[in-house]
Amino acid sequence: MSALLQLIWLASPALPIGGFSYSEGLESAIEHGLVRDEASAAEWLSQQLALTQTRGDLALAARALPAWREGDLPALKVLNDWVLQTRETAEMRLQTEQMGRSLLDWLRNHHTASPAQIAQCQALGQPTYPLVMALALAGSGAALADGLLAYAFGWAENMVGAAIKSVPLGQSAGQRMLARLAAEIPAAVAQAMALAERDQRQAFSPMLAILSARHETQYSRLFRS
Repeated sequence: MSALLQLIWLASPALPIGGFSYSEGLESAIEHGLVRDEASAAEWLSQQLALTQTRGDLALAARALPAWREGDLPALKVLNDWVLQTRETAEMRLQTEQMGRSLLDWLRNHHTASPAQIAQCQALGQPTYPLVMALALAGSGAALADGLLAYAFGWAENMVGAAIKSVPLGQSAGQRMLARLAAEIPAAVAQAMALAERDQRQAFSPMLAILSARHETQYSRLFRS
């Protein structure tokens, strides 16, 4: 029960790390007419789960979580550097750095990470969100697959929230979109666990990078990315 409560807590949009302030290119996709309604928003997020989260951040977290439990600091340094090197725009890098810092601040006031682990995380240079979240999940005592399910569902809730605000959509539409993502997340987690090694991960999503770059100069926007 303790591990389950920790996962619910870490997956909550109320976690004070700023995830609600990012749309990860979705707001730009709406501006350019690629997302217009519930159906197109649901398809956009489904593809983002499959093409970027599963192959990138979730796969990386699948390697980082056991690395934290094993105390494998060289591996964690390589993983953190990979995140920084594969963020294709200033906004994408800002998001992972800011959310990483905020989650690390949160961990300082809780007991899911030791002071030594927090110091080790800081020693990575600029701790990124996937690495810090992996540390938080490692301290929950949950199994790897369960931790990744919580990670993915937390992402899904934030992104559906962004769609509701920016398309805009109603709450019932948001729940239908979240139900679709929830049905797809278990397979995404299983795939991410199979892609945990560096030569299998990838961060190639050129359209998302273009939209993120365009968002930096978008005239009117609600979100930081």
